[in-house]
Amino acid sequence: MADLAGSGVNVFSFERWSLLSCQDSKETEEAQEEAVFREVVRFAPDPLPVRYYDKDTAKPISFYLSSLEELLAWTPGVEDGFNVALVPAQDRQPPLSSGRPRTLLCHDMMGGYLDDRFIQGSAAESPYTFYHWQYIDIFVYFSHHLVTVPPVGWTNAAHRHGVRVLGTFITEWKEGGQLCEAFLAGDDRSFQAVADRLVLLAQFLHFDGWLINIENSLSPAAVGNTPRFLRYLTTQLHQQVPGGLVLWYDSVVSSGQLKWQDELNEQNRVFFDSCDGIFTNYNWGEEHLVRMWGPARERRADVYVGVDVFARGNVVGGRFDTNKVVRAQGRRAPSTRDFSCPPAFLCRFWSLLTHYLPTHSICSLPFVTSFCLGMGTRRVCYGQEEAVGPWYHLGAQEPQPLFGEHRLEGPGQGWVRTHSCLDDAWNGGSSLLIRGTIPPEVGHVAVRLFSLQVPVPPKLFLSLVYKLEGTSEVRVALELTTGDAGSCYVRGISALNAETSSRHRPRPLQVPPTRLARWWTPTAC
Repeated sequence: MADLAGSGVNVFSFERWSLLSCQDSKETEEAQEEAVFREVVRFAPDPLPVRYYDKDTAKPISFYLSSLEELLAWTPGVEDGFNVALVPAQDRQPPLSSGRPRTLLCHDMMGGYLDDRFIQGSAAESPYTFYHWQYIDIFVYFSHHLVTVPPVGWTNAAHRHGVRVLGTFITEWKEGGQLCEAFLAGDDRSFQAVADRLVLLAQFLHFDGWLINIENSLSPAAVGNTPRFLRYLTTQLHQQVPGGLVLWYDSVVSSGQLKWQDELNEQNRVFFDSCDGIFTNYNWGEEHLVRMWGPARERRADVYVGVDVFARGNVVGGRFDTNKVVRAQGRRAPSTRDFSCPPAFLCRFWSLLTHYLPTHSICSLPFVTSFCLGMGTRRVCYGQEEAVGPWYHLGAQEPQPLFGEHRLEGPGQGWVRTHSCLDDAWNGGSSLLIRGTIPPEVGHVAVRLFSLQVPVPPKLFLSLVYKLEGTSEVRVALELTTGDAGSCYVRGISALNAETSSRHRPRPLQVPPTRLARWWTPTAC
């Protein structure tokens, strides 16, 4: 980046003149002399820190650190306030500690820090976004910079759905080996200083931890200290960041060799035992999955089996065969998986996976959403258009539903799908589109939008704003299905069985409650 000092910024100056009446003691009182003093005052702007501002627009951006010196010198400052996440991680069920199968999403997209780097949003026309949060437990923002700090928009969006967010600490090849020698081959103070800065970054910026990815050989001294570095980092993070996580990437083995194992085994278990989990390389086969059961023992949920959905190299599955891989993992693997997801064909890709990924439940009321993706072609506020033009701001993303396709039983072969829709919006930039083919003989179709796990209050107010397109005679209504708390179990949250559960169709109110009156319009139901 170029230095922004003076770039497009005026430098102001003015001259201040003053008259001073002087009197020489040697002269008589009548003899006076006037002296003129001239002073030039100049005001110049301080240079904008290039780490925190875009060089072309001067807008605040997310930052990363490229060297050990930058990391060790970093302390929270005024400019870092832009990068502090403001949304705390919301509660969800089941929690990460339940031991249920988990899903980790690794955002490895063209080096990262693209349109998502603009903290206050941008006018990007076709940005990458993600909205299938109900299937995700952990989100990792990945790049090849030494210290990858998750852009604050991603952290806010993930936290709004109860998902943990990790940054990446990566060293690679010859330069990475030299860097590791500098902080791992010495005494404890060296690796503790690095760990302390990583903890401070997560603590101050309000994200949840780190993926440690060392992809270079280590000397005996350095590899000997690596488990101690991981244990110290993990302990300090747990103390300073509630719910924090440290994960290790499957690359270096206990001898110090760079030797991907594609599984958890005795050659990399020392690192697994020193932190919260391991993220395996992608080139595994079914035999790797079988062998991991033993070393994982009671920590099977802490093994994240990698799936490269780009299908690069000699990998299993990928692309639109990823669902087959996940199905195989469900039979053989310790229970967790990772995805690095491309932006294209997201709807089809995730629709193939939803049958195999455990979902999560919302567990707090009140709950409100307009299904905004944090992007759009215009801005709308309660049905009124406020601005026209493309915009993208991940921090504005609202809670998203359980997207999917519902095939209807019977001879008519009907179907119903849920999509995000950028063509229309009630609040924000997008809405939820429900479309499909419903045969005439089908009298009732239920589309599941959310899973909630909360005690049912004595009174519950439900509000829905919707629009029907065309001349369809379809009627729309909200429905709530409840069940006994004992039917909610940790290892799986599935659709409630309508035969054994209570289905409620709320009674419409003629006039909305006073506090919600401003939301009401003639088009609302």
